Amino acid sequence: MRARKAVVLAAVASLGAGLLAGCADDGKDDGSGSPNGDGGGKTTITLGLFGAFGFKEAGLYAEYEKLNPKIKIAENVVERNENYYPALLNHLTTNSGLQDVQAVEVGNIAEIVGTQAAKLEDLSKVSGVSKGNWLDWKWQQATTKDGQTIGLGTDIGPMAICYRKDMFEKAGLPTDRAEVAKLWAGDWAKLVDAGEKYKKSGPKGTTFMDSPGGLLNAILSSEKEKFYDASGKVIYKTNPAVRKAFDLTAEAAEKGLVGAQTQFQPSWDQTIANNKFAAMACPPWMLGYIKGKSKPDAKGKWDVAVAPKSGNWGGSFLTVPKNGKHVEEAKKLVAWLTAPEQQAKLFKVQGSFPSAQAAFSSPEVTGAKNDMTGDAPIGEIFAAAAKQIPVQVIGPKDQIIQQGLTDNGVILVTKGKSPQEAWETATKTIDNNLDK
Repeated sequence: MRARKAVVLAAVASLGAGLLAGCADDGKDDGSGSPNGDGGGKTTITLGLFGAFGFKEAGLYAEYEKLNPKIKIAENVVERNENYYPALLNHLTTNSGLQDVQAVEVGNIAEIVGTQAAKLEDLSKVSGVSKGNWLDWKWQQATTKDGQTIGLGTDIGPMAICYRKDMFEKAGLPTDRAEVAKLWAGDWAKLVDAGEKYKKSGPKGTTFMDSPGGLLNAILSSEKEKFYDASGKVIYKTNPAVRKAFDLTAEAAEKGLVGAQTQFQPSWDQTIANNKFAAMACPPWMLGYIKGKSKPDAKGKWDVAVAPKSGNWGGSFLTVPKNGKHVEEAKKLVAWLTAPEQQAKLFKVQGSFPSAQAAFSSPEVTGAKNDMTGDAPIGEIFAAAAKQIPVQVIGPKDQIIQQGLTDNGVILVTKGKSPQEAWETATKTIDNNLDK
């Protein structure tokens, strides 16, 4: 199945542009397609990445090479994580074919920590790395039970609600972001209530929110426990928070408050371009996606309000395999790329929100603006949300469960199925895939 579609494409969306399958390098080929060789008296550090991390585009590689003249950096990019991750897992299992640095997506970090930590360097011991630079929950996600931190966090996806001011005004809803946030403060059910008000007077042919999958994902991202408990047991069917989120989303779908679309599909993209919905769950990278899919006249018509509860959607880590060719150099590079200063630069250029809380007070964050949202202080809004994100239990198959609940679950309610029928279809699909 197409595991983890939404989060995978989220990484792509942070650039809103095409991605390279790899990059050229003047080093020697080791026969695997990876430029691992060293040439010209320089040490070539290779990075295995997926999606759009943006290090190269933001000029960070060039800056590091200037600071370290004997280092050359080469990245090998696989566009989609569902293609990248199985290969990474195989390389770690066999302890071969690994790059000097390997990225890991947040949905996979629990499995890597639980099964592959012995193959990876403890980055907490690298010079210049300080646990206090990162949000506690981000640091903990890549830390083993015995205290080894095998990945340093890059970006995160603190959740807000992006909305169209013009469409809210036509529906008789407030447009000021503080007043909008009051509509649903502290309760996702109040967000659905606001959707009912929108439906009464909003522009015809539009829905309040973009999709059932987007709403469900937002609600679940704000829960401390969703699919697994702290012991690693699968609890998604018995966790009342999951069923409550599913039922609330199904209610919104039954009432026609969400579009009948699956996110990141061409038909969903068209609903953005044609102004077919008024609000959506929105981490920082989504603003880039909105811009990429909107028509020019949408510029400045969006705004950002605080979500009912803080949650996280997206984010990754950089790891260093122990059997890499240039382990010490790779550790230094990873520490530098994930330092607060570089995370702030990356946010300014690429829209990847820092997981290093030390970057939140930087001018790149505090002064951030976006073409689609005008004068909205997006950096401050997302930073405040990031500080409230709960420490969430992440399981090894979270994304299989998430996709089952959305693509094989709540979306069916928009097509005429009852919420109970949708739940039964989703759980059957999920359980079948978990058994594989």
